[in-house]
Amino acid sequence: MENVQTPWAFLEEFRGQFFTGTWPTLPEMFRITVARYGDRPCFTIYEQTRISLTYREALEKITAVARWLHNKGIRKGDTVAVTGKNAPEWTVAYLGILFAGATVVPIDQQLKGEETDLLLGTAKVRMLFTDEEKHDRYLKNPGNLESIISLKKGVGLYIYDLDGPPAKIEEAVETDLAAILFTSGTMGNPKGVMLTHQNLVSDCYLAQGTPFSVYHTDVFYAILPLHHAYTMLAVFIETISVGAEVVFGQRMVSKAILKDLKEGKVTMLLAVPMLFNKVLNGIMRNIREMGPIVYGLISTLMGISGLVKKIFKVNPGKKMFNFILKKASLSTLRVCICGGGPLAPSVFRKYNQLGLDFVQGYGLTETSPIINLNPIDHYKETSVGKVIPQVDMKILNPDERGIGEVIVKGPVVMKGYFEMPEETAAAFTEDGYLKTGDLGYLDSENYLYLTGRAKNMIVTAGGKNVYPEEIENEFQLFEEIEQILVRGFVQDKKMKNEGIEALVYPNPEFFRGSPGSETNLAATKEQIAKRIEEIIAEVNQRLLPYQRIERITVLDNPMEMTTTKKIKRDTV
Repeated sequence: MENVQTPWAFLEEFRGQFFTGTWPTLPEMFRITVARYGDRPCFTIYEQTRISLTYREALEKITAVARWLHNKGIRKGDTVAVTGKNAPEWTVAYLGILFAGATVVPIDQQLKGEETDLLLGTAKVRMLFTDEEKHDRYLKNPGNLESIISLKKGVGLYIYDLDGPPAKIEEAVETDLAAILFTSGTMGNPKGVMLTHQNLVSDCYLAQGTPFSVYHTDVFYAILPLHHAYTMLAVFIETISVGAEVVFGQRMVSKAILKDLKEGKVTMLLAVPMLFNKVLNGIMRNIREMGPIVYGLISTLMGISGLVKKIFKVNPGKKMFNFILKKASLSTLRVCICGGGPLAPSVFRKYNQLGLDFVQGYGLTETSPIINLNPIDHYKETSVGKVIPQVDMKILNPDERGIGEVIVKGPVVMKGYFEMPEETAAAFTEDGYLKTGDLGYLDSENYLYLTGRAKNMIVTAGGKNVYPEEIENEFQLFEEIEQILVRGFVQDKKMKNEGIEALVYPNPEFFRGSPGSETNLAATKEQIAKRIEEIIAEVNQRLLPYQRIERITVLDNPMEMTTTKKIKRDTV
């Protein structure tokens, strides 16, 4: 039975005065939070010193940006882009655009100039907020852009210096377009996902209704790029929905991340599998260095801790292993959330055993993005979580295992692809469900289990369906492997049978100290290839016969990755 007191029940106090729709818009939501927690820290960054804005201070800067944009002719329905590193200025720009009634277009700052040009043109962007890396380029060649605003002090027209006369701004309503987000693979014919205020705000609150509570005392950490739907919603928008604080991380470097976690007293860490794997490998390495007896004892205690947590719903691990978490700068963490790709169940299990409430989720840009989350008091390690409230999820054309394409309907589902009516129509079923392109099955408690992407599926000679992601998951705790991609290769052209191969990029740090590395490069390569073959042989023993890897290629260079650290399969 659902709890009547939902995490968004407090909104009723503000209905009529601050908003009138089913859900507030993002500007209305921010104003509600300022009314509740105006003097609390909002946006924080650690550079040479701690730089922070309270909610009230942030609102002043945001409304000044909105007045400036309005004075320059920006109106409801216009598009304004923001691209740059994670920083308070980025979020002030994002919200300033929305407060002006316009639509924000967040763009990956790692894209090349011509790729950014394409997205700006596709979304018909009128103005651009950018950091120093792209500022001069667009100042010299603005194209159709009317203004270039800097997110960095001392470079051009700085965002915090903007202001305009009092203005009667036509504000957006909840069904209006809030953001256009471009999905991975930007060249050619880029798809702009259209998300309304209702999409983003409903997802933000409904996601809180499943796994855990979020408090105004929480401190979120934004290390993944803010332009990505996952960080934008699950970190930035979640933060401002409850009056919490967000600390911005700028470098995906372990040392810098751990420093930020410690200094910021971070309680909510949201990251991708690669980062959680690296942190866990470091923790387990430190424990092993204590000696075999201590390692065996701690491993046994971790097993007991995990069992107690799962059966009795209490968490002894936080106290038992506080000395380990403190050493790893993780002792202030309350909840870890993993998204953006599949996580090995063994990693999920170990974090929970160490006493951290670890949540795995699932979603896609087209769903704002969260549609599944694992409740901390009833988690299932092999599942990506329970369907969140108000989302209707089904499995299309399930096979004998119950596996089929995951389809969804609900307030979080996108309006469509920007100016792409045919692609939009193709993305939905006749009865209005979004086709995710992901394969999986649901259990009796509405928990989703993913098996892979429909387009990545391999069909073997025996007619069996093999999902590469399931196999790749088995390698997540091997430190020797930096990247692995499993795919099909044609064994028999006539019969169209596929075999299974693995492309492996070894972890250069792990093998740097291997014997002969300075005097015999050929021997080193042989040693690396031998160890990779041993690991694959070990994993093959755990896999079903038709899932086993038959061909291995050890790569000299890493495979290209997205900003959320997923391999770009189409470019390999």
